[in-house]
Amino acid sequence: MKIGLAQIEIAAGHPEINAAKILNYVAQAKQENCTAIIFPAAAISGRLFMAQAAYLRECENFCKEIVAASEGITIIFGNINDIFIANDGKLAHHVRDKFIFTGDLDEMHLCFAFDSAPFVIGNNLERDKTNAARVAEVKCPLIYVNGVGVQNLGKTIYTFDGGSTVYNSAGKAVVRVESYTEKLRIVDFDEVENLPEIQTETASEAAEIYRALNYGVDKFLKQIGINKVVIGVSGGIDSAVAAALYTKILGAENVLLVNMPSVFNSATTRNLSEQLAKNLGCKYAVVPIQKSVDSTIRQLEFTPITFLADNSTEEIKISGFVRENIQARDRSSRILAALAATIGGGFTCNANKAEATIGYCTLYGDNAGFLAATADLWKFQVYELARYLNEKIYEREVIPQGIIDIVPSAELSDAQNVDEGKGDPLHYDYHDYLFRAFVEKTIAPEDILNWYAKGNLEEQIGCAEGLVKKYFQTAQDFIADLERWWKQFTGIAVAKRIQSPPIMAITSRAFGSFHESQNGVHFTKKYLDFKASLI
Repeated sequence: MKIGLAQIEIAAGHPEINAAKILNYVAQAKQENCTAIIFPAAAISGRLFMAQAAYLRECENFCKEIVAASEGITIIFGNINDIFIANDGKLAHHVRDKFIFTGDLDEMHLCFAFDSAPFVIGNNLERDKTNAARVAEVKCPLIYVNGVGVQNLGKTIYTFDGGSTVYNSAGKAVVRVESYTEKLRIVDFDEVENLPEIQTETASEAAEIYRALNYGVDKFLKQIGINKVVIGVSGGIDSAVAAALYTKILGAENVLLVNMPSVFNSATTRNLSEQLAKNLGCKYAVVPIQKSVDSTIRQLEFTPITFLADNSTEEIKISGFVRENIQARDRSSRILAALAATIGGGFTCNANKAEATIGYCTLYGDNAGFLAATADLWKFQVYELARYLNEKIYEREVIPQGIIDIVPSAELSDAQNVDEGKGDPLHYDYHDYLFRAFVEKTIAPEDILNWYAKGNLEEQIGCAEGLVKKYFQTAQDFIADLERWWKQFTGIAVAKRIQSPPIMAITSRAFGSFHESQNGVHFTKKYLDFKASLI
């Protein structure tokens, strides 16, 4: 008995595309004398879509077309949250809100698992564990079918990697469809128990991340019709990784790298930016911003503010912090936005997840752009991806080693002079893991302080041993740092994330994938009592 696993690319919000594809694969399966063909969950509707009544009716009409096409073959497919099984031109089963179906097909007892699940780092192993448990429960072979493609919730963009697999009655994977590939894989089910077990992919985390981002960004760019990008390159790691990613996807001729120095940008980072552009073969421009920044400051400081009730006036004084923000906004809102419009493309946001967590960015400045491709990556993952791009993708040093080695810095003031080893106010080797506990493990300061007091904080959050003692001499220092970033994470950073560009997700806890509210900062009573006892 031949069964077709139809791992299709699903276009959310376009049932006409999906239905046409389904009917085409049904015709192919009939030509191959398949007994049945299986499609993913939500194969007609897509998983992420606006559920207007008219849309739902259209999806239902396409369901009827597919049922009518089931003469001579069994078609198993999904729409919204339902699974349909059709044969002989009629609907045989309709299963609501359930993606697992166990039953007989041509006198063979099978279990089908239908999915519409996005990529998450390490999910291949988890899928195999989950499906092996299902096999143990139903005591029969299992066919798992998932879709590929890119779908989004507006703020969060998800890649779907497929991973469709056949498991024998012992729960061992014996057939697997290649990830990120639309394909009809035909399996002779009579031979399933005799097939050898195949090994689950054990790619490095950097390799998994690269493949997801390369596939996802490429598909998303095509969906929104962007084929040229402008990237502000600072000589730092985040913009360098973005440049290497987009260049591989779009080609060097369609990527414009722009360095925008002020008086605070060192010759070191300016030279590294130019070297990056040379290595990648991209178009390159240098647009100094100091004159325009100075002009903005002078204009504001010499513009009196009049209180019309009594005609009294006051003058504005621009602080150093505001001067930093003016630089960031001048780069993005003025230069990059104008250049992107000029070439008919978009400009990128080069944020990482550590910055997004605590709002270490400037609204309408480096927090702007049409897509934040790396904003679900912690800083250590950005570095790993940089090395992977050099070693495995380009097989040469496109991202200069100097960019990998230099201290991370926004270079917005003398306090961030990279030549003096000054940079961001973060110890990424520790704060990456602290922030990951906040976001991905939903850990609160109460738990962090408890682990700190017990001496097992580093083990609990996963950072290297000795970092807490290295960075914090006293409990008071530790608590001050913890509260600083918790206040940022649950305070102003929420407002910044709400206004941030869409993020390409690689985890189940990408910003935008879960609800956040601007409720202000909260510390539990237990935390406050614990803090008082330590200090």
